[in-house]
Amino acid sequence: MSAKPEHYDLIKKPIITEKATMVSENGAVVFQVAMNASKPMIKEAVEAVFGVKVKAVNTVVTKGKAKKFRGRAGERSDKKKAYVTLEEGNTIDVATGL
Repeated sequence: MSAKPEHYDLIKKPIITEKATMVSENGAVVFQVAMNASKPMIKEAVEAVFGVKVKAVNTVVTKGKAKKFRGRAGERSDKKKAYVTLEEGNTIDVATGL
């Protein structure tokens, strides 16, 4: 399956945090994805872009918080994260990029 341009629009960036690193030890990778992305769409995009087999996709929507930016009130935007569990023997090295 070849990667289409909309696959690259769906997957915004990998998330590299302490929690994401602990999850990666169990064969999962965390991505920030588009808010309108569904689990089947995310699965198809990851398989096409990275050439791996996906076992499961779990998603989390983080609501934006009200924060102050340089003394002015502002609000962070909502984010959607996808925890993508890979089949045995498949890996994605998020440190190298696309």
